[in-house]
Amino acid sequence: MDAKKYCLVMTNDANYFQSPPVESVIDDLRAVLESGIKTFDNEAFELTGFAKLFRESKEILDNNLNTNIMNQKNFEFLKDQLKYNGFGETFDAELREKMMKGDQDFKIMHNGIMNNGVPNKDTLTVELNFKKSEQTDMYFFNSYHVNLQKEENKPGLEHTFYINKDSASITMKEAYNLMEGRSVNKDLKNKEGESYNCWLKMNFKESDSQGNFKLNQYHQNYGYDLEASLAKHSIKELNTPKYKEDLLNSLKKGNLQSATFVVGGTESKMYVEANPQFKTVNVYDGNMERINHRESKDQKQGESEGKSMKKDAGHKEEPQSEEGEKKRSPKKSKAKTL
Repeated sequence: MDAKKYCLVMTNDANYFQSPPVESVIDDLRAVLESGIKTFDNEAFELTGFAKLFRESKEILDNNLNTNIMNQKNFEFLKDQLKYNGFGETFDAELREKMMKGDQDFKIMHNGIMNNGVPNKDTLTVELNFKKSEQTDMYFFNSYHVNLQKEENKPGLEHTFYINKDSASITMKEAYNLMEGRSVNKDLKNKEGESYNCWLKMNFKESDSQGNFKLNQYHQNYGYDLEASLAKHSIKELNTPKYKEDLLNSLKKGNLQSATFVVGGTESKMYVEANPQFKTVNVYDGNMERINHRESKDQKQGESEGKSMKKDAGHKEEPQSEEGEKKRSPKKSKAKTL
């Protein structure tokens, strides 16, 4: 009370006195120590004002630092998204530059030639779409729009693929395979958040209001067994576990995969692709012509039986006697009266 009374009485036009709590004075002194200012070089300074200015400056620096940290984390997250969705690491500099501008949304363009180890002129133009959150300064990779042009001076096939938050998104290579008419195997989630596995195939006869083609789904209960379908063919890679696993994984991504077929002891390079809709695999020769080549286990067994029959070809059976023959009665035909 004496301190407050003293401040009230002694304050005039030249001097102003204030009685702060002891704790605030201690906090201000701590701020002076934290600032690193050389107090012995100053005869006197206004403690409260100096501490307030230091705190405000520190807050601005901390906010900028936190913002930079958050921006860096956001950048790293988007960079990983692009990498794992098949776009590589070629857009790092452009991505950072676009984010630094602070626009509400931005796009990154990508062009490339796609193939599956066979010569073609398929040109893929991809538009990557990014948008800033309405609540924070975080950017999100929402979708990418694909234009697949198979022939020059002709309109390309277009489709927008969305980046899923709760399940695996379709990679750029898988998108190309789908637009080529092949099937892709994915682990997805339904509206209830339950995971399920299915094959996806693009339906070019149906599209939605946004111009995207419908994706037909062939669930695991549909009964397609890729490994069993491959086993019906004489494929050399199936005899080695590592090569077999690589072949299965490649086909599940929708790739047109080369394989070594063995027919009559002769090896030939062919191409296979999964066909879940008809529960089989499609086979193409070296010129990419569809063939109906199949050497199943039943056929192999039939061939071996045929060989054994040829061995017995020189042996003639004795004719059966009339008594031993089975009598057959002629079939009766029914006449219709008109």
